Amino acid sequence: MSGEVMPCSPQEISSLFLFEKLSPEQLGRLCGEGRVERFDTGPVYTEGAPATCFYVMIEGTVVLSRRVGGDDVEVSRTSQRGVYAGAMQAYLGEQVPQTYVNSMRVTEPTRFFVLPAQSFADIMREWFPMAAHLLEGLFFGSKNTQRAIGQRERLLALGSLSAGLTHELNNPAAAAVRATATLRERVGKMRHKLAHISQGQYSREVIADLIEIQERTVERVAKATALSPLEASDREDELADWLDDHGIQEGWRLAPTFVQAGLDTDWLEHVAATVSEEILPSAIGWLNYTVETELLMDEIDDSTTRISHLVDAAKQYSQLDRAPYRVVDVHELLDSTLLMLSGKIGSRVRVVKDYDRSVPDVPAYPAELNQVWTNLIDNAVFAIGSTGGEGTLTVRTAREGDRLLVEFRDTGPGIPADIRSRIFDPFFTTKPVGEGTGLGLDISWRIVVSKHHGSLQVESVPGDTRFQVLLPLTAPETETEAGPGAGTGNATPPENATETPPETATATQNSEEPA
Repeated sequence: MSGEVMPCSPQEISSLFLFEKLSPEQLGRLCGEGRVERFDTGPVYTEGAPATCFYVMIEGTVVLSRRVGGDDVEVSRTSQRGVYAGAMQAYLGEQVPQTYVNSMRVTEPTRFFVLPAQSFADIMREWFPMAAHLLEGLFFGSKNTQRAIGQRERLLALGSLSAGLTHELNNPAAAAVRATATLRERVGKMRHKLAHISQGQYSREVIADLIEIQERTVERVAKATALSPLEASDREDELADWLDDHGIQEGWRLAPTFVQAGLDTDWLEHVAATVSEEILPSAIGWLNYTVETELLMDEIDDSTTRISHLVDAAKQYSQLDRAPYRVVDVHELLDSTLLMLSGKIGSRVRVVKDYDRSVPDVPAYPAELNQVWTNLIDNAVFAIGSTGGEGTLTVRTAREGDRLLVEFRDTGPGIPADIRSRIFDPFFTTKPVGEGTGLGLDISWRIVVSKHHGSLQVESVPGDTRFQVLLPLTAPETETEAGPGAGTGNATPPENATETPPETATATQNSEEPA
C-alpha cells in the first residue's frame, strides 16, 4: 500500500533515536534515497509479501500482527516515535527470505520515514561494516546454535524414552522367560505322570474321567476372577484343610495354585466323587500340573501381549510407519507418549486422564505433536519432583469452539510471575545446569503455532500449572511451514498467551518491533 509522499526534512528525521548520531551528510543521503509517507487508517504492508521497504514511524500509531491459523493476532501496538519495522534484515541479502514477517497497519493518520530495502542494505554495509558483520554473525550463529542444541534436545528426549522403554520391556520379557522355564519343568513332570498312567494302573474309564475333569478345569482357569487378598487367604485355608483331610500331602503348597485358578472345595468334591479314593492323590497331582501349565501359559501370553503393546506404542509415538501429515486421534498420541514416559513418570506421580472422547480427530503432524506432549509432560514431572516427588499430572482434552484443547496440569510449585513471560524464550530454563537446554518450550511453541496454526498458553499458580495447547479442527486451505530463520529479530511472548514467536527481541532498547 502506498501513502502520500511528503517532503523529507533531515532535521526532523535526526530527532528519531535511530538517526540522532548521524552526520548532516548521512542525513542528507537518507532523505535523498528515502522518503516520508503519510498513511491513512488501514494496512501498510502484509505478512508474506516481498519486504521492499524499511519503515521508521515519525508520528501516529502502528499495530503489528501475525497470522496464526485463520486469525490475525495482534502482537504490538505503539505510538512511540522512532519504532521501526519492515525489511529489517535486508543487509543479509539472499541468505534469508526477504519477506515481511508480520503485517502492519495504522489506526490514525501516521507518517513514516520510508527507506527502500536495497538502500537500507547498502547503507548498513557502507556506514556500519563491523556492525553488519556482527549482526550477520549473531543471526546465523544463534540459528546454528539453536539448531544444534535442538538436535541435542531431541537426542536427550530419545535417550530418556529409550531408557523408559527398555525398563518397561524388561519386566514382561523377564516374566516370560521365567514362566517359560517353569513351564518346561511342569511339562516334563506331566510327561512323567503320563508314563506312570500308561503303565496300566488306571482303567480306561478312569482315564476318560480324568481327561474330562482336566478339560473342565481348564475352562474354569480361563474364567477365573480375581479375589481380594483376604478372600484368597480364606479360600487357601479351606482348600488346604480339605486336602489334608483327604490325605493329600503338601496341601498347603497346592492350595494357592488352585485358588489362583478359581477352584474351590466344591470342585475338589466333584473330583473326589469322580475317581476312587486310592487314586485321588494322583488325580489331584495330575490336575495341579494342568492348572500350573495353564497359569504359566496365561502369564506368557500376558507378558508377550504387554511387549506387543509397548512396541505398538513406540511405533505410534515415533510414527515411523505413518504419513507425516494426516488426521489423527490425539488420545492415541497422548496414550503412547504417556506409556513411553511411564518409566520417567514413576510411581510417585499420579496420572489422571480426563479425556473428552467425543472430540473429532484433527489434521496434524503426529510425530511432532508427540514431541510437544513429551516436552510438556517432562516439564510437569520435573516440577512435581521439585516439591518432593509426589503429585498429580492431569491430561485433559475438550472442544473449545472450532479448536481442540489439550491441557497438561501439574501440582508443582508453579511458575513465578516474574519469569512467566520468558519461559518460551530460546535457551531460557529453570532446570539445573546440564538438565535442560531451554529449547523444549521453544520447540513446542514452533510446532504448535508455526506448523499447526494453533496456540500454546500457560496459566500458573502454586499447586496448579496448566499448559494449554489449542489445535484447529480443520486444516488450513494452504498448508505452510515456518522453517528456521523465518522470523526476524526477537520478541518475548505475552505472559499467558504466546501467540508471538518466541524468537523475538527488540532490535534496540527503544524499539517495539516484535518481528
